[in-house]
Amino acid sequence: MMSLDKATIEKLAHHCEDAELQAYEITKITDDYPDMTYEDAYDIQWTARANKEAKGHKIVGMKMGLTSQAKMKQMGVPNPCYGYLADYFSYGDGAEIKIDELIHPKVEAEIAFVLKSDLSGPGCHIGDVLAATDFVMPAVEIIDSRYKDFKFDLKSVIADNSSSSRYVTGGQARSIDGLDLKTLGVVMEINGEIVELGAGAAVLGHPATAIAMLANMLAERGEKLRAGEYILSGAITAATSVKKGDNVTVKFQDLGTVSFRFV
Repeated sequence: MMSLDKATIEKLAHHCEDAELQAYEITKITDDYPDMTYEDAYDIQWTARANKEAKGHKIVGMKMGLTSQAKMKQMGVPNPCYGYLADYFSYGDGAEIKIDELIHPKVEAEIAFVLKSDLSGPGCHIGDVLAATDFVMPAVEIIDSRYKDFKFDLKSVIADNSSSSRYVTGGQARSIDGLDLKTLGVVMEINGEIVELGAGAAVLGHPATAIAMLANMLAERGEKLRAGEYILSGAITAATSVKKGDNVTVKFQDLGTVSFRFV
């Protein structure tokens, strides 16, 4: 049973989206609605997603969040979650990101998957994901939780679109043939200083496992991953705070480099 009625879900969807669009902090939703369920949280997220589409925005893909043990420990939550990617979240290599449009952004290195065929659960596994993958790309997600002082729980994070805000895509696409995504190494530098190191195995043991999990989670709502969708598989590195003027460069083994700047 849902604990929140449709009107409350609509209100909270606008509440979270307004904070994202206008870049201001809010307190976690469960402070006011302690009995809300995980289903409520995803209903809020999907309602905000529909609101964006109604305004003419395109949903270009999905993201998995809290997929590494480091990330779950950092944020104090037990399970991964997902969110959607809107068209205006997307930036290319060499971009300048306006930090005034964000609240307290952090950056994390990810491997992005683009599918050549639909992928649906339940029962989706890593082999299904690898068979359905057209190519992978290097990416950096810029997360920006709207919650004040990063005080939140998993339900509030889900309602807030899993902290989605921006992402930067590298220019190199690679077939997964011959790539070992589990051992693929990543080095993140900010202003020339190495701040994070990681490997693909940080994402649930293998990044494709996160994509399979996403397909199975979407199946619970009667949804699926579609051919051509851009999917961020989850953070390889712990999230690192950034400020205006920072230059971010992330080097991916076999996938090239992604660089951008906050202005």
